[in-house]
Amino acid sequence: MGTEGTRGMLEGSAMITAAGSSEARVRSEMWIVRAKLHALFAPSALVLLFALGARSAHAQSGATAAPTPSGTATATARPSLVTDAPPPTATAAPAAATPPPSGAAAGTASTATPSSKGDEAKAPAPATEPVPASPNEIFSEDWWGRTRPVFEVHGYFRTRAELLHNFSLGRHDLRTGGILWPNPIDNSYTDTTGALNALNKCDATGAISGTAPCKDQSQATANMRFRMNPELHISDNLRIMAQIDAFDNMILGSTPDSYAWQPYNGNKSYLPNSGYQAYGSGYNTYAPITAFSTTQGPPTSGINSFSNSVAFKRAWAEYMTPVGQLRFGRMPSQWGLGVMQNAGDDIDSDYQTNVDRIMFVTGIKSLDLYFAGLWDFVSSGPSTASPNDVNGGQPVNTCNMCNVNEWGLVVAHRTNPELQKLKQARGELVVNGGLFTILRTQYLDMTDTYLPINVDPNNLNTDIVRRNAWAVIPDIWLQILYKKFRFEAEGVAILGEIGAIPGSGFNANTQTDIRMWGLATQTEYRAIEDKLHLEFGFGYASGDQWAQNPLGSQGLNPELNNNAISTFSFNPDYRVDLIFWRKIMTRIEGAYYFRPSVDYDFIRNQNGQRVGGGAALIWSRASEFSQAPGHQPDLGVELDLQLYYQAKDGSLNDDLSKIGGFYTALQYGVFFPLGGLAYLPGEQQKFTMPTGESWDLSSAQTIRWYVGVVY
Repeated sequence: MGTEGTRGMLEGSAMITAAGSSEARVRSEMWIVRAKLHALFAPSALVLLFALGARSAHAQSGATAAPTPSGTATATARPSLVTDAPPPTATAAPAAATPPPSGAAAGTASTATPSSKGDEAKAPAPATEPVPASPNEIFSEDWWGRTRPVFEVHGYFRTRAELLHNFSLGRHDLRTGGILWPNPIDNSYTDTTGALNALNKCDATGAISGTAPCKDQSQATANMRFRMNPELHISDNLRIMAQIDAFDNMILGSTPDSYAWQPYNGNKSYLPNSGYQAYGSGYNTYAPITAFSTTQGPPTSGINSFSNSVAFKRAWAEYMTPVGQLRFGRMPSQWGLGVMQNAGDDIDSDYQTNVDRIMFVTGIKSLDLYFAGLWDFVSSGPSTASPNDVNGGQPVNTCNMCNVNEWGLVVAHRTNPELQKLKQARGELVVNGGLFTILRTQYLDMTDTYLPINVDPNNLNTDIVRRNAWAVIPDIWLQILYKKFRFEAEGVAILGEIGAIPGSGFNANTQTDIRMWGLATQTEYRAIEDKLHLEFGFGYASGDQWAQNPLGSQGLNPELNNNAISTFSFNPDYRVDLIFWRKIMTRIEGAYYFRPSVDYDFIRNQNGQRVGGGAALIWSRASEFSQAPGHQPDLGVELDLQLYYQAKDGSLNDDLSKIGGFYTALQYGVFFPLGGLAYLPGEQQKFTMPTGESWDLSSAQTIRWYVGVVY
């Protein structure tokens, strides 16, 4: 299979990769970049090249450099902008296309000069394109077309503001260890033990020092992210890709100059599970308390934040060979609808699937059939890494048997996008799909109280356990297209075994089976010149009737009678709502949902400008009623509304199905909890709630506004 045949493997969302920028998009934007480069760099850069070329030609011909009289042109060779330069022993200088500036006489072309090492003359170098004598006469198109490598940057900048009201759903769980959303710290309430969790700093009378309990069920927040996806195109078949996030979901106002941390020494207030404590008030003379803050500092781990301002998320290379494409590095992984492997590249995404992978992709272009084999480095276990590595050196793995190994095979059929559009326009049926299968194994592991960086080499029999874990994960994807109709489905199963599992709920001497699966479907119909989108979504994640703890519990859920673990969880970036699954539960697990929705573009122009709105209704139920806190299958119903606007100034607006340029949306959601999230009758009979509180559930609401620029 030729190079052109394998190049098609870069197309299609079904493959396990992040799609690179299209050449069509680059060409459509090129004239803007060229004009800017020409205006900024072409004159000065080419004057320098012209001068260096003149000196080089003098040196090659053996002539002694001498000052050139004003208004006189020298007949020296000028450098070509073509990458392959002529041999040094024979320089061909084309005649000047236009008179030199300042009224200088026209230059004459020099002929090939014999080598100084022999009497025979070398063959003249191939003729090159004429280069104008004046730098201002060199067009930016010529300069750009001969420059390698090419550097591109894509990504987005976003800012999101959210109001979250009553996300605890009126429940009275403890703030730590609860199964759902914890109450805000400034909301006083009675918990399930009958204790009053009160912040007694408020006073309705307006007194300076209040002693009354504070009451606020709302939380308001805003965050931002600046994402850069640089692409270094070294040649037509070789490129390096990366992803860099700055201020990654940084809460606005979270790093004022009055904040500072230090390593925990046991003397001051401790930040739970962080290893840090507050530095103490007054460290900044000019901002001794937050009310005096004057500026925001850059997030710095260990100083005023848990993370730094900039984080490299991905870096990988792609090399196209005559028989396929090789990819290696830390890269995104996307398959099908994103139920299991989700790259999380959407402007509103919060999670990703990033893998350390070596992969080779090949196929049969004439059949639109592709194959891939991959090797993932999931976890390498203990290593020799140390703080001194900042000075150099190379840490290595110290326990191969502790590695989590993963291998995968892919077979997929993906119709060429242009041919797919043509078939749909003709009313022909288009079928795409594939199978992605993974084998994952681990023999040894660290105990749950240790990390790879703190395993004690003198206590290995305690720090290392026999894991004996393996799993086979088949993931099938199907897409059917017919005119304006789309049906897409993805089904995945996880089948395997685990030996030793941390926690008292598992038998340490018996293998625990894993039997879980999930399914998601999307059915869509477009009408009225694609302005109207009607969609019906369905998803199912297997539950576990033998689980001892309800949905939302942390860690592996202990099993009664050593039954199989069977609670399946969707990728957290597979989003279907605004409140329940996205925020409160963080992901779909052990439940199924039905989601009808409608979106309509009131304005939809070919230049990318759009104004529209939409609505979605989500009904959620537990797959196994015993896993719901209230032992009822119905979990709740959510209604989500939105208005959106996209400007026409985006560089990606040639595709109306994607977001490009300036984009903003205003969203509202309300979630009505049902019996599955309520307390059991026996729990409610423990004690009587004080006046103003009850065991009844109440609805949660959110208002979201986000604004961004996609480039």
